[in-house]
Amino acid sequence: MALDARLRELNSRHRDLDEAIKAQTKLPAHDSLELKELKRQKLKLKEEIEVLRQRLQN
Repeated sequence: MALDARLRELNSRHRDLDEAIKAQTKLPAHDSLELKELKRQKLKLKEEIEVLRQRLQN
């Protein structure tokens, strides 16, 4: 898979996680463990996105 295609995929997943986090926080009794896991996944994707961006710039 080309790096730019992978980057688009990761950005899409990152946006999806962001939406899931927003939806979870709007619930009156949100699951704090699930919210923590979603945030962890989002951070992991962000780190991977940054690595790919660096590789594309070089």
